[in-house]
Amino acid sequence: MTPPSETTRAEPALRAIAMPADANPHGDIFGGWLLSQMDLAGSSVATRRAQGRVVTIAVTEMIFHKPVFIGDEVTCYAEIVKTGRTSISVNVESWVRRARGADAEEIKVTGGLFTYVAVDPERKPRAVP
Repeated sequence: MTPPSETTRAEPALRAIAMPADANPHGDIFGGWLLSQMDLAGSSVATRRAQGRVVTIAVTEMIFHKPVFIGDEVTCYAEIVKTGRTSISVNVESWVRRARGADAEEIKVTGGLFTYVAVDPERKPRAVP
């Protein structure tokens, strides 16, 4: 399997290296760390679309396919799938590269649907332009 192709609208929205502080004693990265990376990726895409601040209101369809290990290069791809009056739904997939070099295999590790609401300075919902 390969990351989203150039024919999709998904874009690489975040890249990070999984570090020892993000792992349990067995070397597996905490799901919460990966979830936060995905939320950052999705919110960056939603913020651009909303032309301002957004807040996360829901995470649905979250599925962990494979573990993430210390040292993995994690890339989160994000694609807007729906825009409502005040909300934006973003599909986020996370992929890892375990080996270094040109022939490194990329593996899909998780995916989820994140929903954001555009808010004004008083943190009240506002229309998405």
